[in-house]
Amino acid sequence: MILVGRVSGLFGVKGWIKLHSDTGPRENILSYSPLYLERKDEGGSQWQAVKVLSGKKQGKSIIAHLADCPDRNAAELLVGCRVAIKQEQLVATAEGEYYWSELIGLKVLTLEKVELGVITEMMETGANDVFVVRAEEDGQERLLPFIHGDVIKAIDLEQACMTVDWDPEF
Repeated sequence: MILVGRVSGLFGVKGWIKLHSDTGPRENILSYSPLYLERKDEGGSQWQAVKVLSGKKQGKSIIAHLADCPDRNAAELLVGCRVAIKQEQLVATAEGEYYWSELIGLKVLTLEKVELGVITEMMETGANDVFVVRAEEDGQERLLPFIHGDVIKAIDLEQACMTVDWDPEF
């Protein structure tokens, strides 16, 4: 599953929910149906497929009406649920473009083959995306800018590694 957001609140009394979307642009979360909600119970958690009946941008929020969610009481049970899609729901990327979910978990090596660690998360900063690389032996974290050509020299998804031009001491 690819996490794309979470149910962040309620909207009205007719079963509509607010969605925090990690897609870009935010309203793209509405183009995926079904969405998968992580429902937790005593036995753990399971993903439940839910059809998006309707949705739209509402101010700074995204709101949606989901199947089997007829009223506010039903919607209340969904608040806090993580929202995901399946890998096959993603549109194929162009050459040199990647989904964050493809990059998280890659081993990061310098041009000199020094292992810096593994990408644990990505974040937007405005100027460019930044990835967090955690060293496996000591847990040290590095923030590296996602700048193709200058910092990022090669990405090999099959070998699960990224080569960067970066000083290991920095």
